[in-house]
Formats: sequence, C-alpha cells, structure tokens
Amino acid sequence: MTLSRPTADAADASGPIRRPGARRAVAVLVLVTLAALIPLLGPSAALHDTGEAAAPGVGGIALLRAVLFAVLCVPVGELFVNRLARALPGAPSSGPPRSWAPYAAGAGILAALGLASVVSTGNLVPHSLAQIDVGGLYDSRDGKLALVEVNAFLAAGLCALSRHPATQLWPLAAVIVAEALRAHPTTEHHPLLGSGLTLVHLTCATLWAGGLLHALRTLRGWGRAEAGAALLGLYARVAAVLLALITATGVWSSLRRMPSHTILDQLTTTAYGRTLLAKVILVAGVALLALWARIRLSRAADPLTACSPARGEVAVLGVVVAVSGLLTALPLPIRW
Repeated sequence: MTLSRPTADAADASGPIRRPGARRAVAVLVLVTLAALIPLLGPSAALHDTGEAAAPGVGGIALLRAVLFAVLCVPVGELFVNRLARALPGAPSSGPPRSWAPYAAGAGILAALGLASVVSTGNLVPHSLAQIDVGGLYDSRDGKLALVEVNAFLAAGLCALSRHPATQLWPLAAVIVAEALRAHPTTEHHPLLGSGLTLVHLTCATLWAGGLLHALRTLRGWGRAEAGAALLGLYARVAAVLLALITATGVWSSLRRMPSHTILDQLTTTAYGRTLLAKVILVAGVALLALWARIRLSRAADPLTACSPARGEVAVLGVVVAVSGLLTALPLPIRW
C-alpha cells in the first residue's frame, strides 16, 4: 500500500492560497479606515481650522444618530434577507437565525429618547430631567418627528416579539420617513425634493448594510454550500441596484448642499465637506470589497470564500454608519 502525495490542486485548495487574499482584505480595511480617522476623532477634529462653530453637544448627538441608523439596519436587513431566502428553491429547512430585532428596537428607543430630549430643550443638551419639556415636543415640527421615532421603535419592538414579526416593517418605515423629513426643514429650498432623496438613500443603505449582515448570519446556520452561494448571489444582484441608487441620491443631495462650482473647495475647508469626503472614500472601499466578493462568488472553486471580503464589507459599512451619524450633526456648508 502506497501513500500518494497531495496534488497541486489539493494544495491550492488549502489554506495557503487564501493568505494573499486575507492580506489584501487587511490592506483595504486599513486604507479605508485611515480615510475616516479625522471625522471619527470627533467633531473638533472635523471642525479644526474651518472657522465653523458646532452646536452644543454635537458629539453626543452624532453618537445617538449613528446608533439610530445602525439599529435601523438590523430589522430591515432581517426582513429583506428572510424574504430572499424564502424565494430560493431548496433552501435549508433550518430557518433564519435568531432575530436581533427586539434588541435593536430597545437600542433604537433609547437613542430616539436621547435625541428627543435634545429637541425638547431647544437643541441644547439637557443636564437634568427638569430641563426636559416633553409637552413642548408637540409644539414644533422637529419635536413631533422625534416623538414619531420613539413611538415607531416601540411599536417595532412589540411587532418583533409578536407572532407576525413582518409587521414591524411599517413602524420602521415611519422612522425612515421621519428622518427624511427631519433632515430637510421647511425653510430649505425645495424641502420635499431633499426629503425624497434622503428617503431613497436611507432605505437603500439600510437594506444594503443590514441585508449583508443578516445574510452572513444566515449562512453560518446553513450546512449546504450551494444554498449559501445562491443566497449570496441573489443578495449581490439586488445590492448592485442598491449601490447605484445610493450613489445617485448621494451625489444629487451633495450638489444641492454644495453647488458644483464650490464643492471641491468645500470638501477640504468645511467640516461637512471633510466628513462627506471621508464617507465617499469609505463607500468606494466598500464597493471594491463587494466587487471582490462577487468575483470570488462567480469564479472561485468554493463560492463561499466570498464570505471573507463580505465580512470586511460589513466592518467598513459600520464605519460608514458612524461617519453618517457625525455628518448629520455638523453645520451645513454655506451655499456660495
């Protein structure tokens, strides 16, 4: 009886062939993270030498809004990917992983309450409960929108715990609509157009980030590589459309706030522009990771090796969410 040597193909299918890919993933993650260092250091770093003044408590507001965006992604992504999985023929019967939606709703309630408390004091950070005027929230547009978000997250949590968790789609949609309206006050030029762009942008972003997170969680519970590759492929086709819509609405929104003849200057001389530039670089890195995952999914001997760049994509998307939260708290650039 003789022992045969491993063939070259067998060696190629083993771990060493994945090491260069892992190094490339680390390199991409390092580069895109460096792009976000300035805004992530806080509002003071983004505002340095711009001559702009931030509103009181801008750091806490940025954190709360980043949490709100992040927890919004979780249930939306679960509903989205679960629907894709049900559409797959021959999908494993193990079902989706345990839902994180109730925990996300709880975090969303706390973030929305924190933001509502700021609105109730005239956009000032309250230092005691006595300073919070709950009744005053009904007297302003921003206050009413803040109350809508608190109640919507509460309703979403109850729906997630019910026998029909899909019904949480409606309160989650209410949060997205409220955020779109809040971002564009009535004093703005064509506020409904701006709200419409934000509505599409935020919806697509939550589907993209939350969907990828839940897709990776779902694959961990599936033992069949074919079904996992099919789910990733189906998600990737939808994600390509989402990325196109995110890019189009993001560019349009930026041009509305920074006219084309001033945008290059304001991208480096204003806090909003610097943070926006960091976000653009991060999204470009995410797009490269998504393309890398798509190539592996279609060409690799094991399609599930696409999970490696996809995990990196989720990590960078988390940074994008943090930068987006900061972006909403910084002063808007001046329209020259």
